[in-house]
Amino acid sequence: MAESLTIRRPDDWHVHLRDGDMLRGVAPWTARQFGRAIVMPNLTPPVTTTAMARAYRERILAALPADADFEPLMTAYLTDDSDPADLAAGKNEGVLVAAKLYPANATTNSAHGVSDIARLDPVFAAMEESGLVLCVHGEVTDPEIDIFDREAVFIERHLERIVRRFPRLRVVLEHVTTEEGVAFVQGSGNNVAGTITPQHLHLNRNAMLVGGMRPHAYCLPVAKREKHRLALRKAATSGSGEFFLGTDSAPHARGDKESACGCAGIFNAPFALESYLQVFEDEDALGNFESFASLDGAAFYGLTANESSVTLVREDHVVPEVIDACGTPVVPFHAGETLRWRLASG
Repeated sequence: MAESLTIRRPDDWHVHLRDGDMLRGVAPWTARQFGRAIVMPNLTPPVTTTAMARAYRERILAALPADADFEPLMTAYLTDDSDPADLAAGKNEGVLVAAKLYPANATTNSAHGVSDIARLDPVFAAMEESGLVLCVHGEVTDPEIDIFDREAVFIERHLERIVRRFPRLRVVLEHVTTEEGVAFVQGSGNNVAGTITPQHLHLNRNAMLVGGMRPHAYCLPVAKREKHRLALRKAATSGSGEFFLGTDSAPHARGDKESACGCAGIFNAPFALESYLQVFEDEDALGNFESFASLDGAAFYGLTANESSVTLVREDHVVPEVIDACGTPVVPFHAGETLRWRLASG
């Protein structure tokens, strides 16, 4: 039985760092584990232009300790009025790495999202030409579609068309949650990949709904049936290179989660690697962990793997019930639970 594991320093290919005091409170947790991270643009107001992304990047760097070895990779929030020329310029200037497609009202701060995806074809064409990656929150928001079916319907209605029409566009289906999402990525070309969160590897929908409503297990896309969780575990630990680490860490104040209309999002950044590694050990796939966490995402985005390394050791530790984020209490993923691995150095 392995007592320690050393891998190339991982990257997080999907994270929410927020802004202001919350940014200062949570960003160091991501920088502690990861060398780089794709930072989501759904602020208020959203980060829709190259100039806004450049300014947000500076705020992130200012929120980190002076000795942090961390690079935020910036994204632009797509709207019905996104400017293809600005996005291409952002990529060419080295400011933007990706653009994020949120269907309108799909998740937190997505009211400005896209209302008619087909109208964005000129934007997708410019992204394809410039090499800007398309990151997708893959859910329809039609009220008549059951919330547990929204990922599968989005793939059928929209994502299949986008990939077919723009065959050189690199597309990431973020936070895959279903068998259908896994099958779509596996059945597409090497220009399509998927990220998988730690919570969707650990939780099915019972964790949110059985024994009372559990708001700290609520995120979007919501956790699905057990068969979907098992499909995700198989995909993540397979070593195929089609799926890689993306935490979708999304902090909210404890009171905002435990309210009459609790916010969607799980704050998993503090112990993300430990959470993922426990799954890989359970699936007898420790040998594939470095690929999933440190190599495959960088390769898909056309970046070199980090030169530095991190070491995790086998050591039981209890996750704190609450973490202080510059004066705001935030409940972390696995709060009060014992994890078998601990980040020792990085």
